[in-house]
Amino acid sequence: MTDKTSRVAIVTGASRGIGAAVAERLASDGFTVVINYSGDVKSAEVVVKKIEGSGGRALAVKADVSDPKAMHELFDKTEATFGGVDVLINNAGIMKLAKIADSDDALFDQQIAVNLKGSFNAMREAAKRLRDGGRIVNFSTSVVGTKLETYGIYAATKAAVEIFTAILSKELRGRNITVNAVAPGPVATDLFLSGKSQELIDRLAKMNPMERLGTPEDIASTVAFLVGPDGGWINGQVLRANGGMV
Repeated sequence: MTDKTSRVAIVTGASRGIGAAVAERLASDGFTVVINYSGDVKSAEVVVKKIEGSGGRALAVKADVSDPKAMHELFDKTEATFGGVDVLINNAGIMKLAKIADSDDALFDQQIAVNLKGSFNAMREAAKRLRDGGRIVNFSTSVVGTKLETYGIYAATKAAVEIFTAILSKELRGRNITVNAVAPGPVATDLFLSGKSQELIDRLAKMNPMERLGTPEDIASTVAFLVGPDGGWINGQVLRANGGMV
């Protein structure tokens, strides 16, 4: 890795939830952080101000991950502002649940566009532009393991991301760049909790032996390990951060 004070990380989908927690943790670890968002500029600016208020450096940049041109420009903006990119956290994603028989084309196409093509767009830019010694962390899901009903399309996009992760780690041979994926279980974010009954939330929480939901900070700690000095020998792997659910 480059000198700690100059490491630059792009976190996609970082205006709230897990992405915001990851951005704040990386900033506390000494990274300059680019807060990518697609629409919620107010939330993104809140994250920036929180990081700057703690003495860190951050910048909010709007870009739709499903748009290849926008992702190219996100890297352009980061390089122009901070001199380069060392870390990509591929966090942006959407989750729309339905049984396969009940899934319409829009539900399928949207998740493919954001979760799969969006992850690909960011990985492609990072593969070309990350400084040697960098890190890429993609986001999968533990549902790839649990295979729960109604998660078919969502889990399929994430299974493809896991394949990208393993293959890209080999394609970047010789540059000391690691590529890994984090696969969270249920995490207590607004996105997860919204629309669920307390009974369902409690049931999902008890699926793992720790008998609680994950927190955004649990996932941020996992990411911090992978991009930090202690995670340098982990490469091409999927780390399931789910309290032992699967």
